Amino acid sequence: MSDGGRHSKRKVGQLGTRARPVNEPTAPPPGSPESTRLIASGQVPCQNARNPTQPRESVLITARLKRFRQYVVAVAALSTIVLAACAPTQTPSSSSSPAGSGSPGEISLVTPGKLTVCTHLSYKPFQFKDSSNKVVGFDVDMMDLVAKKLGVTQEIFDIDFASMTSGAVFAARKCDAGAGAVTITDKRKEAVAFSDPYFKATQALLVKKDSGITELSQLRGKKLGVQTDTTGQIYAEDNKAANGYDIVVFDDMPTTLTGVLAGRVAAAINDNGVVYDFAKENPTTSVTKEFNTGEQYGFMVQKDNANAAALLAVINDVLKTSKADGSYDTIYKKWFGVQPA
Repeated sequence: MSDGGRHSKRKVGQLGTRARPVNEPTAPPPGSPESTRLIASGQVPCQNARNPTQPRESVLITARLKRFRQYVVAVAALSTIVLAACAPTQTPSSSSSPAGSGSPGEISLVTPGKLTVCTHLSYKPFQFKDSSNKVVGFDVDMMDLVAKKLGVTQEIFDIDFASMTSGAVFAARKCDAGAGAVTITDKRKEAVAFSDPYFKATQALLVKKDSGITELSQLRGKKLGVQTDTTGQIYAEDNKAANGYDIVVFDDMPTTLTGVLAGRVAAAINDNGVVYDFAKENPTTSVTKEFNTGEQYGFMVQKDNANAAALLAVINDVLKTSKADGSYDTIYKKWFGVQPA
């Protein structure tokens, strides 16, 4: 090709058409499959699949905006996933009900599905182990009624008596309620909340049948056995100076009363219900005196706690219902052989 031919091509380019380099690829026809693939991959920014005549700058701007929108959507989706993963996990739990509502479905129990009741064994016939090692008794049957009302079963936890009356077992969430022929007193009310009274009691004196002892005054110079942290101990201490006896403190009811059988003490004082039951099973002993202390038993729950107050309302409702429908009388006769006075 001559020099004149090259100059002629340059002049043509100067008139408005850029000469295409020899190795520059030729764009496929608009609308063809190849054109669509290249446009989707961004390799043909100079053409618009929908409008091949759209200016180059407009096509570039549109493509960039599309990629930016895709980036924003991706970041938003990722942020949602991260926030969901970092959100605090909440474990479903039973809610506590307002004080005094007594709705069984709103009471949170120490162990789901169980009414955990603290007691101090043995205190026959209120709570003790039978020949099969099962804990039974008057209080056990009464709390079974409460468990039934709640739609759960009762589980009994044997613990030190003072831990119940001090409220320590409730603060530590070991038990939902306490039962064990516990006398309601003003001092104990400072530490725990009591149910309505469910049993009347007095103090009674147990001696050997041939001792001839019928009064505290006959114990002067002798030993009187009591159970620790009980109203029997309080009564004995209140009358010690006037009657001149020495007090021997035992850890539980069985060792207190068997102390009379073994001769460790001349007499023992405890609640009339358990003392009469002991004398019935041990005919060499006898109950010779009752002291009208006007005591009443109550079930215990944690004090100043809304959830415990709701449980207490259920307990009181069960006590009221059982006395109205006769179930209380049936349980009473089962364990004491007579109808309640």
